[in-house]
Amino acid sequence: VIPVILFCCRRLAGCTVFITGASRGIGKAIALKAAKDGANIVIAAKTAQPHSKLLGTIYTAAEEIEAVGGKALPCIVDVRDEQQISDAVQKAVKKFGGIDILVNNASAISLTNTLDTSTKIMDLMMNVNTRGTYLTSKACIPYLKKSKVAHILNISPPLNLNPVWFKEHCAYTIAKYGMSMYVLGMAEEFKGEIAVNALWPKTAIYTAATEMLGGPGIKSQCRKVDIIADAAYSIFQKPKSFTGNFVIDENILKAEGIQHFDIYAIKPGHPLQPDLFLDEYPEAVSKKMESAGAVPEFKEEKPQPQPKPRSGAVEKTFRIVKDSLSDDIAKATQAIYLFELSGKDGGTWFLDLKSKGGNVGYGEPSEQADVVMSMSTDDFVKMFSGKLKPTMAFMSGKLKIKGNMALAIKLEKLMNQMNARL
Repeated sequence: VIPVILFCCRRLAGCTVFITGASRGIGKAIALKAAKDGANIVIAAKTAQPHSKLLGTIYTAAEEIEAVGGKALPCIVDVRDEQQISDAVQKAVKKFGGIDILVNNASAISLTNTLDTSTKIMDLMMNVNTRGTYLTSKACIPYLKKSKVAHILNISPPLNLNPVWFKEHCAYTIAKYGMSMYVLGMAEEFKGEIAVNALWPKTAIYTAATEMLGGPGIKSQCRKVDIIADAAYSIFQKPKSFTGNFVIDENILKAEGIQHFDIYAIKPGHPLQPDLFLDEYPEAVSKKMESAGAVPEFKEEKPQPQPKPRSGAVEKTFRIVKDSLSDDIAKATQAIYLFELSGKDGGTWFLDLKSKGGNVGYGEPSEQADVVMSMSTDDFVKMFSGKLKPTMAFMSGKLKIKGNMALAIKLEKLMNQMNARL
């Protein structure tokens, strides 16, 4: 049963939502979801004339938005053009009185390797994805600061430094990760004023662009755009304190109480195509890496028995860390960290900040780790006691990180809070 919160309450009534790339696909789906509440939608997209292959214009999108109860302002906006962005923002403020939510959805994609990516295509991806997100955010922020709602949502992935996501389409990955890095920076810069988050699908989402990239056979392996729209709507209900998060659509909807996801499938029961940048399907990612000639370091193996840990500086550090944990820290972090330590008193240790109250221990955690950190025991103790900055350890090669980089950065913040005790 889909929770009432997603479909009955008109919580966005009167809110103004500025969405780039809203003439079709994911952007339009988010627009229609908000419009059903009676929201004002600014359709900031460049398609004013019908496209030969892609259906929908800013004007047809406006008609659909108004048909479901919203108010629409179609604006011709190429996010590479700062003046067009500025003009659309001013029109929105003049017509609706302000801006409450910004969705940076406009994106350019080319899944090509370095030698096959032309300068023109590389510039397009950098200018639309990374630069366009920055310019649109900058233009909207003065008005978002005045809003009681105040959300920026970037349709971008969690930061993941697994090389498999760079090898085949390096330029696209970097352009998309640029959008995600703005989440890290702006969430801190505007903390308490504007919630800044990212949203990414767990599986492929069916759009016209997906079909162009994957061919007609991809459709049955996809979910509908509705799942992204529902996940975005859920984020918009959160307070401004919900910020700096890299949200996966399925995960946030599970938290809302949804248990059955076949309603979102194009072909219920058919195997789904995992989306890019997620290591949530280790077997699929392993096969992809192996086919490209790489060795998947995270490939699951049979667990090896661990020797009994010895007492020492590492054990003492983890004991102090455990005493410092709380429900609030676990709720704010929601990650599991695995430490592969070499040297005296080393071995495999974990820090579980997903379970209630948090936990630490020797050996493997009960769930797959989100972040794996490898380093010497001496450097580990120095890092947790504040004598070695994690950033410097990483850059100097003393610390190796696999997994979700955003969650690794969260751990650095936590360590700063613990340094006084360590």
